[in-house]
Amino acid sequence: MELFLREPVTVYGKKILTTSEYLEWEKSAAEKHEFYKGELFAMAGAGWNHNKIFSNLFGELYSALKGKPCTPFGSDLRIHIPENSLFTYPDISIICGDFTPSKPDKDTAILPQIIIEILSPSTKNYDRGDKFKLYRDIPLLEEYILIDSETISIESFRIKSNRRWELEEYKKLSDTLNIEFLKLTIPLTDIYQGIQYK
Repeated sequence: MELFLREPVTVYGKKILTTSEYLEWEKSAAEKHEFYKGELFAMAGAGWNHNKIFSNLFGELYSALKGKPCTPFGSDLRIHIPENSLFTYPDISIICGDFTPSKPDKDTAILPQIIIEILSPSTKNYDRGDKFKLYRDIPLLEEYILIDSETISIESFRIKSNRRWELEEYKKLSDTLNIEFLKLTIPLTDIYQGIQYK
C-alpha cells in the first residue's frame, strides 16, 4: 500500500486521536490508514508493478510455507507495534507460530518475524528510513525486505546475533533472494515476472 505522507487526516473534528477512536474510525473508513502517535495517515492503492510483484511473491511464499508453522499475510492484516504506538499495514508480513493479537484489537497482530514492503516512488524514502526505525522496535522481527517496483533492486536486512542489522542487496535478475529465517530462496525472475522495469 502507498502512504500519503506527512499530512494527517482530520476525523472527529480533530487531528489527534486516541487508539480507540482510530480503531473505531478504521472499521467504517473507505481507505486504510496508518496511525502513529495520535495522527492518522491515509494510504492509497498501488500501481500495476506493485500489485504484480505482490501477487508473484505472495504466491511463492504461500506455496513454500503451506503446512509449515509460518504464514504469510497481505496488506489486509494490520500490525501494531506497542513499543512506539504505530498501527500499519505492511505489504506482506510473515508470522510464525500462534497469532498474538494486539491488546486494543483482537484482529491486529503484534509480532511478525518478517516484513516485506514493495517500494513505490512516493514511499521508498519513508520505508527505508523512518518506517524501518519503527519496525526495528518489533521484538521478534528477524528480516525486513524492500522490493523496488520500478527497477530490479531488493534490499534484505537481517538482524544478527549481536543485534545489529546486516544488509544484503540483489540487483540482477539472475540473483536469488535468500530469506534466511525461513531457509527459503526465491529467484528474482519469479518475483519480477511480468514487470516492466527500468
